[in-house]
Amino acid sequence: MTDAIFIGLGGGKPQAIELRRANRHGLIAGATGTGKTVTLQGIVEGFSAAGVPSFVSDVKGDLSGLAMAGSPMGKMHATFAARAAEVGETDWAYRDNPVQFWDLFGEQGHPVRATVSEMGPLLLARLMALNEVQEGVLTIAFHLADKEGLLLLDLDDLQALLAHCAERADELTTTYGNVSKQSVGAIQRSLLQLRSQGGEHFFGEPALELADMIRTDDSGRGIVNVLAADKLMASPKLYATFLLWLLSELFEQLPEVGDPDKPVMAFFFDEAHLLFSEAPDALLEKIEQVVRLIRSKGVGVYFITQNPLDIPDKVAGQLGNRVQHALRAFTPRDQAAVRAAAETFRANPGVDVATAITELKVGEALVSLLQPDGAPSPVERTLIKPPQSRVGPVTPEERRTLIQTDAVGDKYDTAVDRESAEEILAAKTQEAAAAAAAARASDDAEKAAALKAKDDARAAKEAARAQAAQAKVDAQAQRAAEREQANSPWSKAMTSATRAASSSIGRQVANEIGKQVFGAGSRRSSSGGGLVGTVLRSVLGNLMR
Repeated sequence: MTDAIFIGLGGGKPQAIELRRANRHGLIAGATGTGKTVTLQGIVEGFSAAGVPSFVSDVKGDLSGLAMAGSPMGKMHATFAARAAEVGETDWAYRDNPVQFWDLFGEQGHPVRATVSEMGPLLLARLMALNEVQEGVLTIAFHLADKEGLLLLDLDDLQALLAHCAERADELTTTYGNVSKQSVGAIQRSLLQLRSQGGEHFFGEPALELADMIRTDDSGRGIVNVLAADKLMASPKLYATFLLWLLSELFEQLPEVGDPDKPVMAFFFDEAHLLFSEAPDALLEKIEQVVRLIRSKGVGVYFITQNPLDIPDKVAGQLGNRVQHALRAFTPRDQAAVRAAAETFRANPGVDVATAITELKVGEALVSLLQPDGAPSPVERTLIKPPQSRVGPVTPEERRTLIQTDAVGDKYDTAVDRESAEEILAAKTQEAAAAAAAARASDDAEKAAALKAKDDARAAKEAARAQAAQAKVDAQAQRAAEREQANSPWSKAMTSATRAASSSIGRQVANEIGKQVFGAGSRRSSSGGGLVGTVLRSVLGNLMR
C-alpha cells in the first residue's frame, strides 16, 4: 500500500491509515499488556517507509528496538510469522528503521535543549506549578526582558532576571501591576525545585533545530526520532511540558500546507495522561489550540494512553484515527471508560463495541480510521499486523554506535554559554557598584580636602596669634630691659661722667671758638667768647647726653 499505512485485518478487509488523512490525529488506547506498544511500533514503521519522519517518546525503553531489524531467532518470531500470514502480509520481513536518539539529560541520546525564551511564561508556569498571581509576575519578567534586550537562555538567566525584578519591584508595580517580592521569592523557590528535577539540563544552547528531526535518510525513509523518557518519567511535569513545547515549536515554525498527500511529521505522545493531569484551564486551551490548528501544518498527533477518559473531550473530538485495545471493566471508572470508548466509534451492526472491548485478545483492537473521503470507517475488530523491527530495547553498545554514526553528529553534545541576561545584569550591577564606590570616594576626598583646609586655616590663625603674643612678650621684655639698664648704678655713673665730660669739653671747645672769632686779647673777644662759650657748652652738653 503506497498511499496508506496498513495496520491489520478486520472485518475481512485491510484496515489502513490513509496518508492524506493521517494529519487528522489519532488515539491508541488500552490497558497495560494488551499490545499498544506493538501497534505503535507498526504504525511508526509505516510512516518511516512512506517517507514521513516521526517523533516518539520511549517511556519503557522498548521503542529503541525500532533501530534494529527483528530476528528469526527471537522468541516472538513464530507468533509474528503466523500473524503476518493470517493478516495477508505475504511480503512481510524483518527490517530496521533510521533512528535518531534524543535525551533531555544527554545520557542515552543527543541532548535536547530549549531556551527559556522559547519555552515562554505559560509553559514555564505550568512546569513550576505557579498560581495565577505568580504566573502574572513571571509574564511581567518576560516582558521586561524583551523590552530591555535581556536574552533568557538558561535557568541562571531567569534566576538573575527574577532577582532584578525584586530589586525594581516598586517601579514595576507602578508600570505593570503588582509585583511583590513575596511572589518573586515563590517563583525562585519553584525554580530551585525545577533544577532538582533536572530542568537545568533542558534549558540552554545550542537549542534544538527542528530541521534535524524532520528529515529523511538517503533511501527516502523518514527519520524516527526516539526520546529516551524512562528517566524523564520521574519528572512528569518536565516530560509533559517538553512535549507540549515541541508541539508548539512545530506549530510556530512550520508553514501552512493544508492537506498534503502525506504528513510532514507524525508525533506520538506516549503516557498522554501526564499532559492533561492537573493542567490549568489556560494550558488546556493551549493544547486544544495546537492540536486543532497544527493539522494545517501537516503534523499528525497521536496520543497513547491506557484510558480514553484521560483525553479531554475537546481534544478527543479532534482524533479521527482510533485504535482501541482491550479495557478491563473491573472498577466503575473502567466501566465508564468502556462506555465512553464505545460511544466514540462509528457504529457497526456486526460489532457489539461495549462487549468486544472487554473480550479483545492481545494483538487485537477495535479500529476506526478515516476513509479517503474523510468519514470515519465503521468500527471493526482487527488483528494487528506484526512489527518488522525488534520488539525490545537495543543494547547500550548498539545505542552508542547508532548515536555516533547518525546524521546529527556532535552538534548538540557540548553546551554553549554565551552572554545573556545573567552576564548583562551582573555587569550592570558591577558598574553600579563601581560608580557608587567612586562617588563615595569622591565625596570622601572632598570632605577630606575641606577638613584639611579648615585645619590649615585654624593652624595659621593660631600661629599668627602665637606670633603676635610672642612679639608682645618680646616688646615688653625689651622695655623692661631698658628700664632695668637705665636704673642700674653703673648706668647712672656713666651718665654723670658723660655729662661732666661733655661739660668740660664743651667749655674748652667754646673757648677755642671764641678765641678764633673774637681774638684772644680783646675784652670784647673775651666778653664775646664767654657768651659764645656758654652757648656752645650748653649745646654740646645736650648732645652728649
